[in-house]
Formats: sequence, structure tokens, C-alpha cells
Amino acid sequence: MMFTLLYQHLLGLCFFVCLCGGSNQLDHIYDSYPTKSSLPDSVPQSPHPQFVYNHSANVTAILHKTAHLNCRVKGVGNKTVTWIRHRDTHLLTAGRYTYTSDQRFRAIHQVLSEDYLLEISTIKVTDGGLYECQISTTPIMSHYVYLQVSDPQTTILGGPDIYFKEGNTMNITCLVKDSPEPPKFIFWYHKEQTISYASPRGGISQITEKGDITASFLLIQKARTTDAGLYSCKPSIGNMASANVHIVRSKDPAHWVTSSVATMFKFHTMGCFVWLGVGVVIYHLYTFISI
Repeated sequence: MMFTLLYQHLLGLCFFVCLCGGSNQLDHIYDSYPTKSSLPDSVPQSPHPQFVYNHSANVTAILHKTAHLNCRVKGVGNKTVTWIRHRDTHLLTAGRYTYTSDQRFRAIHQVLSEDYLLEISTIKVTDGGLYECQISTTPIMSHYVYLQVSDPQTTILGGPDIYFKEGNTMNITCLVKDSPEPPKFIFWYHKEQTISYASPRGGISQITEKGDITASFLLIQKARTTDAGLYSCKPSIGNMASANVHIVRSKDPAHWVTSSVATMFKFHTMGCFVWLGVGVVIYHLYTFISI
């Protein structure tokens, strides 16, 4: 009797499994579905990691700034992505870890991210060259990224000495060349003081045109002798450039007298009067003693 009841229960269980679709229900016993059913049929599956080249491009960095070299890898799986300096095959990073004593280098990688970044701070000219991104497949997969170090140059046209006629409009032009990107801003200075475009002097403006060569024009209306002196422009990237500005007081270049020369003449004249006064005093003292 007991055997007959057990047999009936087993038949009922088999009938229930077949009715509900046993194979689909049993799949839930496992932590994850089989690989074949876990992805839509439209998603291509690659047995190897792949570089995403349009997100792993060459980099142009500015001298003394920070550079980021990126290597994007799809389907990395259990492989390791490393950065190697090509010229001396020095291992720099592996995954999220840095393997160099040079603290300017740093690995940047977030969990589940496809991007493996190599950060280089305070860029030097010697940092330029090829860097190799490797994937630890067999054989090893490699992608090369070239780092170019740029040193933008700043100049003031007409320097180091520029002459303007008193009363005319001053136009001092600052150029920034060899920069991978236009500077975000350019500051102007007069005698090491930041120029204020809202100063009581008035008539001061700046025009900036950005491009492969960025130009900044400092315009000062109705030049005065007090406008003379050292002018400097400092872009957000690149070096500072300076020039001495002189204000002339004559139409004839042969008789140009700049503000600096006028100042020297003023002090020279004052010196002559002082010495003349001393001479008169000595003469009178000598005459008084002789009497």
C-alpha cells in the first residue's frame, strides 16, 4: 500500500513539471542563467578584449600642466590592462595600481569602467613620446598613444620698446602661438599692476580673437605721459610677455622726447639748479671771509 501511494505521488510530480515547462523552471535553481540565454541574440560576443580606438587617441599636453592618456577596452574580462613607457619599457601602471617611483604618474580606473587612464602631472619636455597600452592576452595586445608636449609662446608685437604719440590711441597687441587650445583668458598689467577697465582713467578696453594664434588687443584712448611704462600680458597657458611703452611729444621723429627722457631731463635740470645754488652760496661765503 505504501509503495502504491509513493508511486502515485511521483507520477503527479512528473505530470506537474511537464505541464509547467520543467526545463525553464529548473534554470532558476542556479545563481545566473547560462551564458547563451543571458544576452539577446542581437548582441555580438567576442572571445577577446577589444580596443576602442576613437577613445584612445594621441594627446597634446601643455608644458608644466597635467596630461591624461586614455585607453578604452571593451570586454576586458579577467585580463589586466597596463601602461608602459615605450622608450625604456618601464611599467607605469597595471589596472588601478601605479608601479613607478615617479609620483607624477598615476593610474586612474573606476570599477566596471572601460577606461584606463594614465595621468602625468607637471609635464616635462622629456615626457613626450610613445606610451603603450597592453592587455594581458596571449599573445599580448598593444595599442600605442603618442604624447606631444607643447610649449606655447607669448609675444608683444613691436617689443621690447614701443612708441606712441601723446594724444593718440595706444594699441598694444599680445600674441599666443603653438598652443593646442586657445587660452581661456589673457590678463594685462601696467607696471606690474592688473589693468582695470573700469578705472577712473577711462578709455581702456581689451579685444581678444581666439584661434590657432590668439591675439589680444589692449586699447587705450588719448595716450598720456602717465600711460608710459612696462606693459605685460599673461595668458592662462604659456609665458608672460612684456614691453616698454614710451609716449612721444613731437611730430618730428628727430626731436622725439619720450616720457622717460622727459623725466630724466626734469631730474637733470633740478640737479643743475641745486649745484648752481651751492655755487652761489660758496661764492658769497668766500667773499664774506675775504672782507
